[in-house]
Amino acid sequence: QVQLVESGGGLVQAGGSLRLSCAASGRTFIMYAMGWFRQAPGKEREFVAAIRRSDGSTKYVDSVKGRFTISRDNAKNTVFLQMNHLKPEDTAVYYCAASTMAPLTTTPTNYKYWGQGTQVTVAS
Repeated sequence: QVQLVESGGGLVQAGGSLRLSCAASGRTFIMYAMGWFRQAPGKEREFVAAIRRSDGSTKYVDSVKGRFTISRDNAKNTVFLQMNHLKPEDTAVYYCAASTMAPLTTTPTNYKYWGQGTQVTVAS
């Protein structure tokens, strides 16, 4: 099993920045990739970004490209999401997820382990 714990959410003004962290524990060696998803009220869970642990390859949803950066610290089993130039439409609960599949995937069902989520609210 893998346990994921997110932190770093909060309330920020539009144009501001937040940095989310996701700390993994347990059988972390089975994780090939880690991703961030978000879910706004009344909407489906949406892929945001993913990173492959071995080579640092990344993938982003178009709406965050140039504003968000995903990174990892394998020694600490931690993944980060630096979010800059935040917009009100970025408001959502952000979830960290871990995949045991090597290819970077945007599909939630391909991620086996999930954190509890952290709220990000961007005020206009």
